[in-house]
Amino acid sequence: MRAGVGLVLGGAMSVQFGSAVAALLFPRAGAAGVVTLRLLIAAVLLLVVCRPRLRGHSRGDWAVAAGFGIALAGMNTLFYQAIDRIPLGPAVTLEVLGPLTLSVVAARRRASWLWAGLALAGVALLGYQGFDRLDPAGAAFALGAGVMWAGYIVFSARAGQRFPKADGLALAMGAAALLSLPLGARPHLLEPVTLGLGTVVALMSSVLPYTLELRALRRLPTSTFAVLMSLGPALAVLAGWTVLGQRLSALELVAVALVIAASVGAVRTSQPTPRPGSRPARSPETRPALLPD
Repeated sequence: MRAGVGLVLGGAMSVQFGSAVAALLFPRAGAAGVVTLRLLIAAVLLLVVCRPRLRGHSRGDWAVAAGFGIALAGMNTLFYQAIDRIPLGPAVTLEVLGPLTLSVVAARRRASWLWAGLALAGVALLGYQGFDRLDPAGAAFALGAGVMWAGYIVFSARAGQRFPKADGLALAMGAAALLSLPLGARPHLLEPVTLGLGTVVALMSSVLPYTLELRALRRLPTSTFAVLMSLGPALAVLAGWTVLGQRLSALELVAVALVIAASVGAVRTSQPTPRPGSRPARSPETRPALLPD
């Protein structure tokens, strides 16, 4: 159990610190350029490792893979635009409202609306000093990334049903990389320093966390996994502070804590009540809701 928890937290920290490293690369390559570099490298690695089959898929399968790729490209592009304008902690806090809303709607339970209200209270506190301090565009990009994150969850589940292993993810990552090229392709992306840091970002934000998460899911129930993933905003605050020197006020930290509490509550509420004698579901090939790529 402890090993599984450590793997989840290690993967989550890798994602958030990868985002912090990406922010350091923005002055050199721009937010769009970093997205393109990250998606291209991650796509190449996944396609080489997974070697997905290209024949024998229906139009519906390819439509799901395309939708998955659009969600991936949109989520990453909007999120990187957000952290180019506002601190990492608030950006992740606003972004997590997307999957949180999806959990509340999917649960269809009265208790879910309590968690929704708690999340709204956190957002209200976050904007208490004025979203102009955060930059309205940055906040809007973070909320947009949350919407795309919700789409990612839906298409990820459908891809898992239609494609074996991680083939759907590999194909979707390839599609996302192609979609990002017109926005971020620049000659200086191939400079050694930029390419090296881009590889670090791809490894920390995609390859390493995905590997750790798959191993964790073999040791933990998915409900426990999802609750631990709800700590993303707190880890983002830590990464923003240690890597980027971003400090939040006490009120903003309380706002982040409220959104985390709402996410944990919503995840627990959305879990089906286990039948007597049943075992917790564990699957190495599915990814819970509160989990971005």
